[in-house]
Amino acid sequence: MLTRKQLDLLEFIHKRMQRDGVPPSFDEMKDALDLRSKSGIHRLITALEERGFIRRLAHRARAIEIVKLPEALESRGFRPMVIEGDGPPPAPPAGAREIETAGAIEVPLMGRIAAGTPIEAISHVSHNVAVPGSMLSGRGRHYALEVKGDSMIEAGINDGDVVVIREQDTAENGEIVVALVDDQEATLKRFRRRGDMIALEAANPAYETRILPSDKVKVQGRLVGLIRSY
Repeated sequence: MLTRKQLDLLEFIHKRMQRDGVPPSFDEMKDALDLRSKSGIHRLITALEERGFIRRLAHRARAIEIVKLPEALESRGFRPMVIEGDGPPPAPPAGAREIETAGAIEVPLMGRIAAGTPIEAISHVSHNVAVPGSMLSGRGRHYALEVKGDSMIEAGINDGDVVVIREQDTAENGEIVVALVDDQEATLKRFRRRGDMIALEAANPAYETRILPSDKVKVQGRLVGLIRSY
């Protein structure tokens, strides 16, 4: 549960990143929340990070990744986004290979993932793709998938996009994940736990939410970035 000030700050950061492509300064945050000093902003930022809503990127000034939003803000159109600040690029995470392209890192493209009706499980590497190093979160293993279908279109994920996934086997409610169903079908959906059941939610009203027993769903990774070609 977030306090009113924490929620207000998270919403302000989210809106500014969506509008301007850069995070607000601490002075702008202070003014927006009508606080007397920046120390209050530091406390709020730390609280949001401790609760898993944001992540500050190491060695980068004013660099914030919004990891998730509470349901009250999520319904207003959250798009996964990393904003870069100043500073040296991060070291390549495990499973990635740094290449000469400025700041780019190669990750394996594992094939296609369904954003619609689940398709067969992902089991092979077709080739590698270069992604900005700033898009990779933490030190975990990352991989990429080509999206097939339009069930996540209202989350800004279109047919033909390439999504970048951080490999992990757990997820928080509201996160967009690669889910393996019955050890056979892989799909990209928003994850929600409902008691002993798992809801895999589409971001397109044309698709129904799938409700499955928790032992039928395995999280294979969390969405951290997206690449689109025009």
